[in-house]
Amino acid sequence: MLKLYFFLGIAFLNSVTNGFDASLMGGINNMQHYHSYFKLSKTGSETGLIFSVFVIGNICGSFFCGPLSDLWGRRWGMFHGAVILIAGACIQGFAHSGPNGNDRSMFMVGRFLTGFGIATCQTAGPSYVVEMSHPAWRGVLTGLYNCQYFVGGITATWTMWRTSMIPSDISWRLPSWLQCVPAGLIMVGVIFIPETPRWLFCNDQQEEAIRVLTKYHGGGNRRSPIVILTLREMIDRILIEGSDKRWWDYSECFNTRAALHRLMVVGGIGFFGQWAGNGAVTYFMPILLEHAGILDATTQLQYNGILQVLQFITAVCGAFAVDKIGRRPALLIGTSMFIIWWVIITSLMNFLPLEHVEDATLGSRIETKAIHGSKAAISMIFLFAMTFSFTYTPLQTLYPVECLSYETRAKGMGIYNLIVNIASLYNTYGIPVVVDKIGWKMYWIYVVWNIFQVGYIWKFFVETKGRTLEEINEIFEAANPVKKSLQKHIVEETDLGLLYHGLINELNDMEGVISPVYADLHLIPPGGPPGDIPDKIDLHKAPSSFTCPPEPTFAFPTSNSFRSRPQ
Repeated sequence: MLKLYFFLGIAFLNSVTNGFDASLMGGINNMQHYHSYFKLSKTGSETGLIFSVFVIGNICGSFFCGPLSDLWGRRWGMFHGAVILIAGACIQGFAHSGPNGNDRSMFMVGRFLTGFGIATCQTAGPSYVVEMSHPAWRGVLTGLYNCQYFVGGITATWTMWRTSMIPSDISWRLPSWLQCVPAGLIMVGVIFIPETPRWLFCNDQQEEAIRVLTKYHGGGNRRSPIVILTLREMIDRILIEGSDKRWWDYSECFNTRAALHRLMVVGGIGFFGQWAGNGAVTYFMPILLEHAGILDATTQLQYNGILQVLQFITAVCGAFAVDKIGRRPALLIGTSMFIIWWVIITSLMNFLPLEHVEDATLGSRIETKAIHGSKAAISMIFLFAMTFSFTYTPLQTLYPVECLSYETRAKGMGIYNLIVNIASLYNTYGIPVVVDKIGWKMYWIYVVWNIFQVGYIWKFFVETKGRTLEEINEIFEAANPVKKSLQKHIVEETDLGLLYHGLINELNDMEGVISPVYADLHLIPPGGPPGDIPDKIDLHKAPSSFTCPPEPTFAFPTSNSFRSRPQ
């Protein structure tokens, strides 16, 4: 298991790179040497363009990252993303301003490539974690993936706090170069980690898939019930239905009712994770700190660093709690609390100015009411951020990858990444415009929007806690997926093996009935069948089966039942 955790740690670095870059430009944009070198200001169209180039690169990468991870595998998806990110970070760090001192094209090319690379990493990384994790710990481990975002953010924030004291261009170049560290570890690390069993199974490497499952999920026991069960489910869902080999075709993501419901859930969590109000927190925090009397940029970086540490701690706690609380309850409770926090914040902001304190000499003349009101608003924003980290941060990666079926997981995560970037464009460009038009009343938008989020989550979001990835597919194919997901079932481990008792509300009619999912497993003793999984299997030759003497027979699909989607 320690090796498995090491493999997942390599994938976690994809989230670290994302968090590092998310904090990078905000910190660099506060550095005087950066402004002097490129002749820029903290705000303005030129600065906005530089910020937007990263988003454009991320959006462009969203169209390629899914097919890349499907064709080459999750490992090499991470590898290619890391290579592109390193190239972008190096170009950004070595960027020059030209003879006139205002040429930013090289810096912008670096930002574009960085965004493109992170999009690829953020698609392959979560897919690897959810497919490679042991089923018993999949929820916690995949939830911990997105928590590493704060590890990158904390590292970047405190690094820039120190480099901001360097009286040269190295103050902003060094943090840019440091992006290469986690990306370089990914590039080297993927060479030593195995591919996910589901990708191997779907790409004619069934023997290797069994070996990986046996070693890292079955504790070396090829007859382990968890290995047999996983194989059975992969055969039922992946091999018989096939995988999407048409890299250019995204219709699989929305051409059925089940796929459309998945897309509604994935799109919902993508928008909600950006529009719950966290964008406004980022925008207004510096203003509130200034009106609270905290005018020094270095001290503001310290406050931001402290907030990120608190968010990381609460996010990790949330990742360990998500399997106990459940996905739906966590999102419903968290969003309901957002409404409370925003009502309080909106009431406070009614009495506070929303403009920057431009002159540090004005610090002594800031009204006492503004100082105390700003401190109260900052406290509420801290509570909002910690609530968001506990309930949303672990699920922003875990929930979409769980809801997406294998054949559309990589492409679906590409769509998810595209939706996140579209939503973040509002945070970058929409918030300043709305604040300029309606001022503090903008916060009422978040109150109303979060009420809508609660209703949407209640209506469409399914519960995935305690389900295998293949069972989740069955939920979405039900007539009422939400109702189906909330039904409980009981599986008992007896001397004869795994006995399925049915849904709790159907026990009077179904008790003792064997589920089709467990049909070939109910005679497998806890220690494994008398026989073993064959060393070599060929799923394209009929018959293809092996027998656990004296019975039962565990049959793989024959050439007649195997269907692969066209190239």
